[in-house]
Amino acid sequence: MTIPLGLGCMGMSGMYGATDERESIRTIQTAIDRGITLLDTGDFYGMGHNELLVGRAIQGRRERVQLSVKFGALRGPDNGWHGIDTRPVAVKNFAAYSLKRLGVDVIDIYRPARLDPAVPIEDTVGAIAELIKAGYVRSIGLSEVGVETIRRAQRVHPIVDLQIEYSIASRAPEAKIFPALHELGVGATLYGVFSRGLLTGSRPGTAPGDFRMHLPRFSAAHREHNEAAVRELHEFGRERGLTPGQLLVAWVLAKEPRFTPLIGAKTVAQLEDALGALGRPLSAQDLAALDGLAAIRGDRYSPEAMHHLDSER
Repeated sequence: MTIPLGLGCMGMSGMYGATDERESIRTIQTAIDRGITLLDTGDFYGMGHNELLVGRAIQGRRERVQLSVKFGALRGPDNGWHGIDTRPVAVKNFAAYSLKRLGVDVIDIYRPARLDPAVPIEDTVGAIAELIKAGYVRSIGLSEVGVETIRRAQRVHPIVDLQIEYSIASRAPEAKIFPALHELGVGATLYGVFSRGLLTGSRPGTAPGDFRMHLPRFSAAHREHNEAAVRELHEFGRERGLTPGQLLVAWVLAKEPRFTPLIGAKTVAQLEDALGALGRPLSAQDLAALDGLAAIRGDRYSPEAMHHLDSER
C-alpha cells in the first residue's frame, strides 16, 4: 500500500542536533517497508552526509522509492552558508556528485534549493532538462519560489512539483501559490509540517549544529506566546485522541489532499507516530476550530533568509 506521505531526511544529518546513523537508516528502511515511496534529501545536508546515508539505506530497496534531491546551496568547512549557485555548469557538477553519493544511476526529482538571483530560472531548468535527456534525471522540481518563477520554469519544461513550507503555523502559500499550482497541474511536497518541532513541543538543543537556535519562532521574544499556543494545540488534539504529530499531519492532509506532506522523522518512533494520522481525518468543524486557535508568532527563517526567499515576494 502506498502512503500519501514523504520522508524528509534533512534532520538525520545534524541540522537539528545529534543523530544516530543506525536509527536513521532503520527509520528510512521502515518508512519504505511501510509504504512511503518518496525520500527527500539535499546535497548540502551535512555536506554530502545525508546523501551517503540515504544511499546506504536504500540498498536493495531502490526500485521502491523516488529520490527528491535539492542542490545549489554553497557550504563551507565551518558549516557556514555562502549563497546559491544554479548556473548550468554547476547544476551538472552537483548532479554528478549526488549520483555518486546516492549510489544510483538516475535521480527521480532534481530541484534547485532556492532561486539564484544571478541566474535566470530558464537557464537552470534548461540544464536539468539536458540531464533528463541524458538519462541522469527523471523529473524537475522547484523549491521555495513564487508564482511568476513557477510559470517561467513551466514554459521551459514541465515541473512535477514545488517544495514549500506549509503547516498550521506557515499558511502563506494558500493565498497565491497553491491556487497557481492547482491551475497549472503542478504538485507540491510540503515540508515543515511540525514547524521544525515547535508545534510538537520540541526545543532547540545547545549543540552548535541545531540551527533552530537562530530562528525567530524559537527566540525568547516569542517563546511565552508560542508555548501557550502550542499547549492549546496539544489540548485540541488530546480531546480527539490524536498526538500533536498526528494532528498536524491530519491538518495538512485535510487542507491539501492532492499534495504530499514531508515528515521530518529522525526515529522509527517519530515515524510511527506520524503514520498514526492516516485514516483519522479531521472534520470541517475541526478545521474551523483550529483556525480559531492562537497563531504562532515569528517568521520561519531569519530576516536575511526571508529576504532571499522568492516564495515570500
